[in-house]
Amino acid sequence: MTNNEHIAALRLQNIPHIGNITAKKLIAHCGSPSAVFSDKKKALLRIEGVGEYTLRGLFNSRYLDAALEEYNYVKGSDIRMQLFSDPDYPEYLKHCPDGPILLFARGRIRLQDQKIISVVGTRNMTEFGRSFCERFIEEIAALNPVIVSGFALGVDICVHKAAIKHGLQTIGCLAHGLNQIYPRIHSRYMAQVVDNGGFLTEFWSTSQPERENFLRRNRIIAGMTQATVVVESAEKGGSLVTADLAAGYNRDVFAVPGRPGDRFSVGTNNLIKQQKAHLITSAADLIYLLNWTLDPAKERSVQKRLFVELQESEKTIYQFLLQDGKQQLDSIAINCELPVFKVSSALLEMEMKGVVRCLPGKVFEAV
Repeated sequence: MTNNEHIAALRLQNIPHIGNITAKKLIAHCGSPSAVFSDKKKALLRIEGVGEYTLRGLFNSRYLDAALEEYNYVKGSDIRMQLFSDPDYPEYLKHCPDGPILLFARGRIRLQDQKIISVVGTRNMTEFGRSFCERFIEEIAALNPVIVSGFALGVDICVHKAAIKHGLQTIGCLAHGLNQIYPRIHSRYMAQVVDNGGFLTEFWSTSQPERENFLRRNRIIAGMTQATVVVESAEKGGSLVTADLAAGYNRDVFAVPGRPGDRFSVGTNNLIKQQKAHLITSAADLIYLLNWTLDPAKERSVQKRLFVELQESEKTIYQFLLQDGKQQLDSIAINCELPVFKVSSALLEMEMKGVVRCLPGKVFEAV
């Protein structure tokens, strides 16, 4: 990508009334960002959805001056620009109509041929949420996915730290320019994230972390990933917006259930009740529903670790289900020579550990 194309893309990004959808229309019609500014206005007005009001600032020199200033800032830093047609632009985000025409990136981000998920939730994370995040990342680490979140307080920073701990690439999507960090207390984690992934944003160095920017940022989190996991949320919250956006992009959404009445489980419980999200109690649920597979050697390692965590009766049941496949509750009790009440209790525990799954008709299978 030439310097002229990046400057032209910056210019388009900054012009009022030309959003990402319209900018992509203009680029598609003209062939490149720079060609938009060399075409005649009369020709541009023939594009569906493009009118005089939309183009009123297109040739205003102030937007070119601002684009040049931002371009010079970026070129003098360790920031990279990614146009939506570039190979290093997030592949899944390319399929979102309102995805940014230009992203700013810092770090060692590698997204080609990767499993990519986002994990989001409340800033007011409980101990339950913390425990789930750490266990979930530990369980899914064998598949080496990229973990995306918003680098905010609570669930976001918890999953970033857990990903780094387990050697996973993690990406923080920011609601401001890469010349700053919000919240400031998270400055201590910046170097670790850059070394183990990096940061992405659509916002210029002149942008501040304003409320509307966080909502815009959420569509990048939802759009660049294959699935979104919501860990904890109050009745209203940004993570619910991310979940809605992910569903709108036809991505899988997962939610962690909480106890009825818990303030920061209302949102996730509602997602499940309203069938807007799959219920998830472990990484195994996500792996199964996304049809992801482990490397055989890693799968044996994970199964061995999970097996060690089971009680004796649970081990017996797990081995039976592995060998004989899906079974009803009564069949499990008879073949394992265990009382039904004990099998029922064990299966519930095993379901919470993510090693069995309950199917309709009281049928269970090993995960």
